[in-house]
Amino acid sequence: MKAPQLPSDPALCRSLDEVVRHPGALPLDRYEAKLGEYLRHYCHRGAGWTPDKRVRDTGPFVGTIVHGEWVGKYFGTHNPVWVWYSHEMIDWLHKNRPDGEKTIASPDPLPDGAVMIKEMFPAPAAACADVDPVNLEPTSGAAVMVRDAKAAHDGWFWGWFGWGKNEWAPDWPAGPGNPYPNMGFGQYCTNCHASATDNQTFATLRNIKGERGEPLNYLSHNFFLNPPSASPAPPAAPPAGYDPAFVDALPWPGGPPPARSAITALPSETYDNVWMPAGPPTPASQFVTSDQCLGCHDAGSTGLQYDMTRVDANGKMINHSPYATWRSSPMGMAGRDPIFLAQLASETGAFHADWASGVQDTCFGCHGVMGERQLAIDGHAASRKCDPFLRTRIDAIPFHANDRAAAKYAALARDGISCTVCHRMALGSAARDRVAAAPQNACVAERQARLNPGLKGFAATFTGSFLLEPADVMLGPFADPKKASMQHALGVTPQHAPQIKTADVCGSCHVVHLPVLRGAERLGHVYEQTTFAEWAFGGFRTGESADGQLPLGPGETPQTCQDCHMPSRDAKGAPVRSKIASIQELSNFPQTENVLTADEIDLKTREGFAQHTLVGLNLFFLKMAMQSPDILGLRLHDPMLTQKGIDPLPTTERKLLEQAAERTAAIFISPVTRQNGALEARVTVANKTGHKFPSGVGFRRAFIELDVLDDKGGILWSSGRTDAAGVIVDGQGQPIAGERWWTPDCSARIAPDQRVHQPHYQVVSRDDQAQIYEELTAAPPNDGPPVCGPGAAPRGALTTSFLSICAKVKDNRLLPKGFLPLHDREAIAAAFAAGPDLAEEAGPTAVDDDPDYRAGGGDTVTYRVPLEAIKGTPARVTATLYYQATPPYYLQDRFCTSQSADTQRLYFLAGNLDLNNTPAASWKLKLVSATQPVPAQ
Repeated sequence: MKAPQLPSDPALCRSLDEVVRHPGALPLDRYEAKLGEYLRHYCHRGAGWTPDKRVRDTGPFVGTIVHGEWVGKYFGTHNPVWVWYSHEMIDWLHKNRPDGEKTIASPDPLPDGAVMIKEMFPAPAAACADVDPVNLEPTSGAAVMVRDAKAAHDGWFWGWFGWGKNEWAPDWPAGPGNPYPNMGFGQYCTNCHASATDNQTFATLRNIKGERGEPLNYLSHNFFLNPPSASPAPPAAPPAGYDPAFVDALPWPGGPPPARSAITALPSETYDNVWMPAGPPTPASQFVTSDQCLGCHDAGSTGLQYDMTRVDANGKMINHSPYATWRSSPMGMAGRDPIFLAQLASETGAFHADWASGVQDTCFGCHGVMGERQLAIDGHAASRKCDPFLRTRIDAIPFHANDRAAAKYAALARDGISCTVCHRMALGSAARDRVAAAPQNACVAERQARLNPGLKGFAATFTGSFLLEPADVMLGPFADPKKASMQHALGVTPQHAPQIKTADVCGSCHVVHLPVLRGAERLGHVYEQTTFAEWAFGGFRTGESADGQLPLGPGETPQTCQDCHMPSRDAKGAPVRSKIASIQELSNFPQTENVLTADEIDLKTREGFAQHTLVGLNLFFLKMAMQSPDILGLRLHDPMLTQKGIDPLPTTERKLLEQAAERTAAIFISPVTRQNGALEARVTVANKTGHKFPSGVGFRRAFIELDVLDDKGGILWSSGRTDAAGVIVDGQGQPIAGERWWTPDCSARIAPDQRVHQPHYQVVSRDDQAQIYEELTAAPPNDGPPVCGPGAAPRGALTTSFLSICAKVKDNRLLPKGFLPLHDREAIAAAFAAGPDLAEEAGPTAVDDDPDYRAGGGDTVTYRVPLEAIKGTPARVTATLYYQATPPYYLQDRFCTSQSADTQRLYFLAGNLDLNNTPAASWKLKLVSATQPVPAQ
């Protein structure tokens, strides 16, 4: 440009000048619009503001030869900058940094209203050397810093602004793709600025026009001026439409499937922004959202260092950082899980409307734990009451809520099982005793009494009823953590806590103890899931807890939950080595002024760096997130690594598939024989996990498909074969017993009093029989005195309700290897202060004294196929183990028991899910397979 770019409307600038200096005084949407108007008119280039001497580099510009041409790469902390300073900034610098560097022992806090606008230009700065920058449009945008210490602990409102027509738009409402916000409090900028000596700014007078000194100078290969440009990633393809096979198998009750226009999208991830307020952390700021952590604990967040990554065969970086691997895990998406929300709709609408508020608060105590806990903390402080967290709370978004607190609780809940949950968990009896009466644990005792009556010690923390350390600490596994950056950014001090490496950190949420309800009547309590206990009772147990040694010591192959679900070793078994954060360090960053010392901010390379992958086998949920991020409000692209790396969800998918194929199960077939007019094969499935398989929520299931094939691969006979919707069918393509619980129109249950299902088989001889490893439970009977709990005879209908589990009908899930006998399990349960019912409920049910279910480790089933049932000449037998996170009967029960907005969302996501050409084609995830030839006659 040739004309000076100066304030174009002085009157407007004067009217906005005071407004833009106080971002906390307005809701963010209104403030952002005002600030955008101010900058768009170049008001900051007016009277009272002072700029840098010139456009200056913030790091070196290095030329390399690529394909015979010079190409430059910039290594600055920002693009070349020309910074404008408000008079408050200039006055503060003269008083507190008169020589450019920090020269006084106790500098004053920067006054509120001080502003810096870092206009940015393409690299290198030499390209602008012959032009007065006032004649230039900052084509790389501007970084904005507005001081407001009353609004945020770090003291600043941060942002990025662009002048071009398509460069910038307000963050509210959220844009396509649910992007990381351009502006706000608690932004990732602190990953560098927290390394400043004070006040989170590196500003120095030597850069500023009219002051003494010169800016820092960096190497600049500027003779060719050919900076590279990044091409944007293509958007995700929209779903192709409903799968006819799915709709045919599971028709939507009462009419055509819900259209996309009828589906309510979850609020955008852009809105999940809860920052640390001004002052020291308190119980009122116990939780912040994960966007307050991603700046440091996501890879590439400084744009200069790429710890926590490795490069794949295509030259793309794989992000192994704590944030990226957690964010795309089921734990990171727990607050947006459409399966959970549909389950909750059935629980509160069809199953337990009489206790709907209690059900919601119980469930969000894990899935939306930060929102549920913060509401309890704040409510108890105000009224001494423990108000329940209801489903409707997660719909609130900033600026549309009746109050800002509503949006805060919603954002915290939608953020899932997030950083400040696990890293603040009080582990061990001493820690629990110390914090039990602290205000951050308000309402926990009430929750424990409601869900875990009579249980003490660690057992009292089951069902997500754990206690929390104070808001000013963050617990981690490594000794001697660097403290300054986290203290500057959040007011939080990282602490070494070796107990966070024990399985206890998982145990509180992965043992779920719930009341049994019939209407408003409570009939007792049972364990809905016992994953942690299954591990403690099996051969993977370490024999240790946060309180020390447990009875019976370690198992044969001791491993913690983290060893599998947060791996810290590579494929060869060597410990992974990496720094654990990406911040501005002293020794390996371009030089800057007013920065902390190397001892304060240079990070160690840690051995045993744990990836927060946290996956099970729910590929179906991951695929929903990948294919319909707009409906779930999710961001696909990593906000820090951006196009330099692979998006996190595909990385999580790859980790899940590796776990499915290598660390879940093995399958073997004994030599096939012909005897007594039948083909006979013994199929053995070995459990490689440290708990039952499947484990977790009771509706997960695995099953064997055994196929007798001809020499061309044609199926002559099959047990466990499915249709395209994952329904297990017989030789005529009809669903076998138990695959459907409802009539197609959902008008009635199919034989509810008979509890029709596939039993545990030791011999399978018909194609309408299938070996399914699953847990099935029965509700209380509709009338008469029920008996519920371990060993109770089932009398009610089969149920998918977590709060209707009166009796087990079947539990033949594969036990972990080295599973202990009941007496020994009771001893370990007692060490957790749980009763013998935990030991009993963790065992199998209705396995007909199968010897495989004594010491655990797997199951062997004999397939005895009558030759007369085989239509052709058999050549080989193949056995395949499949997994279903949401079996068809479970989905049907969701759609027949609720037609809520949450249920419609799940139906749309499931019905439009494209699983073709994936390991989960036909709604079944293939795990392992084995083949044996059939002997000739």
